[in-house]
Amino acid sequence: MSKRAGTGVAIVGVGNTNYAALYRDRTPRSAEALGVEALKKALEDAGLSKGDLDGLITARISDYNGFATLIGTPQLRVVNALEGSGRMAGLAVQHAVALIQSGRASTIALVYGNNGRSAGATYGGDYAIGNAKYDWAYGMTSPGASVALMYQRYRQLYGAPDDALAPIAISNRRNAEVNPEAAMRKPLSREEYINARYVAEPLRLYDYCMINDGGVAIILTSVDRAKELKSVPVEIMSMGSSSNLTNYYTVTDLFANGSRRAAAQVFGEAGLSPKDIDVVQIYDNFTPIVLFSLESFGFTAEGEGWKWIRDGRIEREGELPINTSGGHTSEGYMQGWGLQVEAVRQMRGDAGQRQVKNPEFGQYICVSPLITSHIFRRVEK
Repeated sequence: MSKRAGTGVAIVGVGNTNYAALYRDRTPRSAEALGVEALKKALEDAGLSKGDLDGLITARISDYNGFATLIGTPQLRVVNALEGSGRMAGLAVQHAVALIQSGRASTIALVYGNNGRSAGATYGGDYAIGNAKYDWAYGMTSPGASVALMYQRYRQLYGAPDDALAPIAISNRRNAEVNPEAAMRKPLSREEYINARYVAEPLRLYDYCMINDGGVAIILTSVDRAKELKSVPVEIMSMGSSSNLTNYYTVTDLFANGSRRAAAQVFGEAGLSPKDIDVVQIYDNFTPIVLFSLESFGFTAEGEGWKWIRDGRIEREGELPINTSGGHTSEGYMQGWGLQVEAVRQMRGDAGQRQVKNPEFGQYICVSPLITSHIFRRVEK
């Protein structure tokens, strides 16, 4: 294991619902109930009980009062609730690390619940961040339309061909095929990808995340305490964050400037470079974000990402495996939360058929108006 300094905080428990089973069953359910199911699994994974928790951060679960009552933890030292956007997933982990480092709490549960599919959510048509409502008249009614516009700019700047994004969607699906809990496991061919309908040109159906139900929970504590618990601890080795905030989702720099600042932090604190990363989970609400992330975090040169991902480089056996559980386009859209759980499982070595061989360092990257990234490493007891 690397002797480099870390944050001193580790993930000791992870849990998630079975996305495949929930996708087949449209029975109405609440975000709270999904979160409870995931938290039970995370506590069991860690060998902890609810009484061991003194911190709770929820996301997409609006009523932390009700949720704390539901799980039977009425008196906690630290409680917070975050909005239901994907950029909150990395932020929640980084907040928990800071709280534990400062001594404000010792063991924090992060719980996410999403009943988007059974509730009939569309993630479009009511998108009203800042002045985005003025875009509606031009068909810009969802984040997907904004990313399509940014990707169109990318194609014009760098000459990316019509099928440049296909390797991302296909690799995600290939990973999902060996993930028994993934919602989408049917093989996806290049022909099927190309022939799929446009949702917002130049983005096709398989460039989009799905809408599904699910819950995710992550439990963090100090590395010292983690060594005494049931599971193999995975330390948050370093963290980076930045932002690129406007009244619109569309930005002309493709989030690059903010992402470079976050990249300098996360690699600088760890004493690592992109070449040291063995597996990476990249927030892929839409496939172009993977290209933007790889380039701005230094895995490949600007404008070269679409070439770099070809020829199996990002598949499980490739140079840099990406989104090994299937990502947001095939495993399920848990808005970054499921990707972080997958990062933990990869570092533990318990990801089953999708396991990458002997990873030392893993990374989570979310490129959006709020940019976060952290590097993971296994802690030997």
